[in-house]
Amino acid sequence: MDANADHRALQAKTARQLIWTSNHSFHGWTCSQCEWNYELPTLLNDPEAKTAYDRLAAAKFKDHKCADHLARLGSADDADSFTPRIRKLVTQGFKPKDAVELFLQEIALEYRNQPKVLAQAKTDAEDFLRRVRAGLI
Repeated sequence: MDANADHRALQAKTARQLIWTSNHSFHGWTCSQCEWNYELPTLLNDPEAKTAYDRLAAAKFKDHKCADHLARLGSADDADSFTPRIRKLVTQGFKPKDAVELFLQEIALEYRNQPKVLAQAKTDAEDFLRRVRAGLI
């Protein structure tokens, strides 16, 4: 029985997760364990359409086999992504709405002369909150 419990604990630690990834080169869902991804279509702007896209991505994620994809490696693009910064604030104990507000203030200070970056950060933050409300994150 002890070996079975250890196996379940190891499985829980290594269980794959559906992760939203947003950076300058990719916007979409990825697997935490492999290189599987489901990219957000470029012209998808309607919140209801995005919600439908999220449901479809979740279904595709459940159906994929990590063995069919390369193992996930750390990426230089992760440093450019805004979502991990918001997630980090949430894991530090901030409520999602407060984390987004704090994040947007940080970005406003860091990128005050770059309106495109500020607009992207605001879009990513709104999208993060939408996903939290939908129970996807």
